[in-house]
Amino acid sequence: MVDQLVPNELWTLVEPAFPAPPARPRGGRQRQPYRQTFAGILYLLRWGLPWRHLPVALGLGSGRTCERRFLEWQRGGVWMRLWRILLDHVQQHGYLDWSRSALDSISIPAPRGGSHTGPNPTDRGKAGSKLHLLIDGQGLPLAISLSGANVHDSKQLEATVDAVPGVRNGRRGRPRRRPTKLYADKGYDFGRCRRALTHRRIVPRIARRGVESSSTLGRYRWRVERTLSWLVSYRKLAVRRERNAAAFLGLTQLACALIVWRRTCGALSAPHIA
Repeated sequence: MVDQLVPNELWTLVEPAFPAPPARPRGGRQRQPYRQTFAGILYLLRWGLPWRHLPVALGLGSGRTCERRFLEWQRGGVWMRLWRILLDHVQQHGYLDWSRSALDSISIPAPRGGSHTGPNPTDRGKAGSKLHLLIDGQGLPLAISLSGANVHDSKQLEATVDAVPGVRNGRRGRPRRRPTKLYADKGYDFGRCRRALTHRRIVPRIARRGVESSSTLGRYRWRVERTLSWLVSYRKLAVRRERNAAAFLGLTQLACALIVWRRTCGALSAPHIA
């Protein structure tokens, strides 16, 4: 089961993202192998089970252990680091398309409340959150941010664009953080959005209210809707049950990393990492 959830090629790539196990000079019980714990986290993310309901028969360890390690690694920035490693890998193989990008959001219910939630105007005012996703021209996730369901999409544009990690292509030079163009729907048709993109040297391609049909730019924007559907296919993201916003954002970062892997890296051989 561990090999199925975390193939050797994937583990070879992402193992450097995890911290070294703490030294135990006085002995004591050794920690569960990180690969096994990581596999348990992926299983729970995919099927949306509560942490404590991880089936012991799978041989992935305790769900409580997976939860503790997940939160520990989230605080240490492991999930963002893991995502960036995979983005660097696909960039080196020429899979990222920086010539255009697209931005959109999806609302998800948050019945337990917590930070970064708000009344969802499309769900009778029930508590919910929004995931704001930026993709490249192929539909690979570049950045994600979290807000309350009552926050207008346009107000989260800058935070989402600025969340793109520096992606390296294996050669010298600065990491790339900005796409050439950004496509968005009429919800972003504000002067401040266009100015924010222009200031970042990104060409805004935003549909104009009352002027352009939604289908005009739809031939590029449909990819972000597809990627959002991939994202919420991980059932732990379809309904937010984590009250801690940072923990929920860590789950989304891990899901984005898995989308990058499954869409591209599965067809590539993992390089040696010193």
